[in-house]
Amino acid sequence: MRSRTGKVAIVGAGLVGSSAAYSMINQAIAGEIMLIGRTYEKALGQALDLSHSMDFTYQRTKVHAGTYADCKDMDVIIITAGANPKPGQTRLDILEEAVLITKEIVAPIMESGFQGVFVVAANPVDIITYLVWKLSGLPRSQVIGTGTSIDSSRLKTILSEIFSIDPRSVHGYALGEHGESQFVAWSHVTIGGKPILHILDQHKERFKHLDLADISRKTRDAGWEIFTRKGSTQFGIGSAIAFITRSILTDDHKIIAVSSILDGEYGQKDICVGVPAIIGGRGIEEVIELQLAEEEMKLFEYSCQVLRGNINNLL
Repeated sequence: MRSRTGKVAIVGAGLVGSSAAYSMINQAIAGEIMLIGRTYEKALGQALDLSHSMDFTYQRTKVHAGTYADCKDMDVIIITAGANPKPGQTRLDILEEAVLITKEIVAPIMESGFQGVFVVAANPVDIITYLVWKLSGLPRSQVIGTGTSIDSSRLKTILSEIFSIDPRSVHGYALGEHGESQFVAWSHVTIGGKPILHILDQHKERFKHLDLADISRKTRDAGWEIFTRKGSTQFGIGSAIAFITRSILTDDHKIIAVSSILDGEYGQKDICVGVPAIIGGRGIEEVIELQLAEEEMKLFEYSCQVLRGNINNLL
């Protein structure tokens, strides 16, 4: 399996990058992880700290610090380095700074000869993923953003607490922008294979207190709930990054809601937005086109419109 020899570079040695590395180490996802930080010393410090956990893990992972010049042979490069929003800002408010950072990162990586898969977690992730695609010149399948993977997981967690079940028994997606215009595709949310809309219709009295709009809002705002309390999010997104990377390195073909470059899917072209996709060894093997309800399709189109406006300003 490629997980024993897969090489992963993480650009950004802060909370998110180190959490992703820690998650991958404990799940034995990659054979080698290289950290690239704003300074070599910071990356080296994180690498040393992570390497000291090897005695307690299932499989040894080689962890070290590196530079952009060392990226040529990497299978996956994860970009977590970016701008951090200040209190009261949205993810889109940090776009200008994030663009400058991304340009500084992608050019030297491509100069190294890298031809693998990018996994982008830097916010605003849909737009930065689009920018990485444009700057890298790689096929759209080889540039993936974490997108609404973490939002979909938050949705499942919220519903699992309401219905007192394991979140892994909940299936469904938050779609669109990883940001203010995202929405839950309730027509495709199931619990144990049963559509949630059917459950609510059959048990009106039991679940009369449920407000789907409120659950959608809580899903959207969950990241900010964490951010306002501790100043960052790291473990959930770190796990999402690891999950996506594992599906690439082991060619799992898992279906995950990720930022994908669309080329006609959902009636959209030349846009990057959160939709379910099959993730395998080549990156995005296929975008899954859900048959959305009419109102959901309007919400999806609006989210694309928000993103497209910012992309047009960017270019």
